Amino acid sequence: MGRYKVTQTLDLRSASGIYVSWGGMTTTINEPQHDVTNPVTGEVIDSVRIYDEADTVAAIERARSAQKQWAETSMKERRKIMLRYHDLVLEKQAEVLDQLQAETGKNRASAFAEVLDSALASRHYGYGAKELLKTKRVRGAFPLVTKTEVERDPIGVVGIISPWNYPLALSIADAIPALMAGNAVVLKPDLQTPLTPLLGAELMYEAGLPREVLQILPGKGTEVGQGIVKNADYVMFTGSTETGKKLAAQAAERLVGFSGELGGKNPLIITHDAKPSDIVDSVREACFANSGQLCISIERMYVHRDVADQFIPAFRSAVEAMQIAGDNDWQTDMGSLISPEHMNKVDELVQDAVAKGAKVLTGGKPLPELGPAFYAPTVLSDVPEDADFYRQEAFGPVVFIEVVDSDEEAVRRANDTEYGLNASVFGKESTARKLASQLEAGTVNINEGWAAGWSSFDAPMGGWKQSGMGRRHGEQGLLKYTEPRTVAAQRVIPLSRPFLDDGAQWAGLLTLALKSARDLLR
Repeated sequence: MGRYKVTQTLDLRSASGIYVSWGGMTTTINEPQHDVTNPVTGEVIDSVRIYDEADTVAAIERARSAQKQWAETSMKERRKIMLRYHDLVLEKQAEVLDQLQAETGKNRASAFAEVLDSALASRHYGYGAKELLKTKRVRGAFPLVTKTEVERDPIGVVGIISPWNYPLALSIADAIPALMAGNAVVLKPDLQTPLTPLLGAELMYEAGLPREVLQILPGKGTEVGQGIVKNADYVMFTGSTETGKKLAAQAAERLVGFSGELGGKNPLIITHDAKPSDIVDSVREACFANSGQLCISIERMYVHRDVADQFIPAFRSAVEAMQIAGDNDWQTDMGSLISPEHMNKVDELVQDAVAKGAKVLTGGKPLPELGPAFYAPTVLSDVPEDADFYRQEAFGPVVFIEVVDSDEEAVRRANDTEYGLNASVFGKESTARKLASQLEAGTVNINEGWAAGWSSFDAPMGGWKQSGMGRRHGEQGLLKYTEPRTVAAQRVIPLSRPFLDDGAQWAGLLTLALKSARDLLR
């Protein structure tokens, strides 16, 4: 087992703000409350009001009324609000970072990734929405005589069900394109991390967003979640594949749109021409960012035999040198997991693998001396296929390594999964690029674990196979929140009925026109 650099755990209770009003609603002492716990210390840091299904239905009705006026707000004004939010989240990042760390236990650098994501999202869609939403001229049935345009209208009320692992990036940042498209948003945060979305919403209100247009409702999935999926005009969900399937089925029953980023078992390939000394730190970050509690982090690694003897010892040493703590030091590499319960689930997967023959290269144990939910960054080898961790997502700081004899074998093993969210290839760029196009994943990063693809906001982000449907980011990340309307004007001659007395002559004339215009319509 490796030795870890441990620093003093910081009590972050004082980092939490207390919110008594959000979304136009005010908490009173008679309303049901939920205590929010700091994973680092196990202590309660704050409490929030709990909403139920009836509250959610009422909030959606308020949002539906407010949305009509919001949709009439000029794109210029919407952009101003988003750019003000951009500035606020950067100016007040210390407060945001403290709040994020207080309720998630993540390290400072992982918390900053959420601030960066929120700023990028607000800037990208703040500037880009106007072009995406403008009426577009498209080719009509025949040149000159048919004019066809596509308009975009907001859907109405978008319901967002967000997870605990990135409570700012996967809540407020997901709401931004929906809001820029002219929708209202009702958002259910995870009950483990409701304070950050509430703080993000307050920054939105400070930037000028009407409160009824973005409402944050902490509550249970069986109450608020069901209120959203039964009443919203579109549902955006980030979470497990099992839950995503159920919500998608409910949305389909109502014929409303659904988008979901779901589970993953993300692979990383190290090619025969990789330089181990140059990539060790980046590979480590790919596996252990946010304590491995990241939908697109790496959980399995395929290392070419030509470089395995160099890479594996260097990687093990780099992992053992990680600084693990529950503080706000920017040098800390990894923080706590979200809860003791989740930590135990991660440990169960590790112990099951070990019992079935896996070897622990480093880690493989809780770190109770740091706090109730800390787990050592863990590297396994020789994980057998009958081990649960071989195919199940751990969603924690655990990765297994397999040595392969060829890059082609690495691709085959990487694709041998029901998931397809993210993948990574480290090696000479020309080699890695060839392999990237063979991987069955929504994003593939070259010489980077996940950040390059995630932060490329012009490109879609989402999963293949059981990893989801729909996309966030890119034009699809905004247009999914709109209804397209095709408006076609016919000039000079009609298309739907013969304009000659002889129908055969009419058909012959159109046939000739189609043949003559074939090259023009390419």
